[in-house]
Amino acid sequence: MADEEKTETGEGAAAPKKGKLKLIIAVVGFLVVLGAGAGGWFFFMRGHGEEQHAEAPPPKPPSFVDVPDMLVNLVGAPGERVQYLKLKLVLEVKEEKQVEAIKPALPRVTDLFQTYMRELRPSDLNGSAGLFRLKEELTKRVNLALAPNQVNAVLFKEVVIQ
Repeated sequence: MADEEKTETGEGAAAPKKGKLKLIIAVVGFLVVLGAGAGGWFFFMRGHGEEQHAEAPPPKPPSFVDVPDMLVNLVGAPGERVQYLKLKLVLEVKEEKQVEAIKPALPRVTDLFQTYMRELRPSDLNGSAGLFRLKEELTKRVNLALAPNQVNAVLFKEVVIQ
């Protein structure tokens, strides 16, 4: 019986220690979460209304150069009906001063475009992927012709395949 009493007291003494340990861990955890929340609020919300952010100037709108309308016949198999491609294009450049530098070279650009497009087949222009490839190829060619001036993009105003 004496052994039973010692065992009960030993177990009874260990139980309050485990309860206190759990309580201490819970309080410390709560304080850590509370501190992290307060730190986050202080870091992100502190002086929000007082700061003056420097506003970036609005970006300059691009300038555009009209390319003369083009009409070319497409390559077809012998005996097939001849198909034509009619394009109205615009070149997009970053600054207005580039427009004046590009205008004298437009005959060269038109010649490069027509020479390239006369080698196209109607199947090369199928779907939006075909037009995207055409746009990319024309952009590459115009940038080679106008170097050191750069064109951002070749934009289609009108595309007709007949």
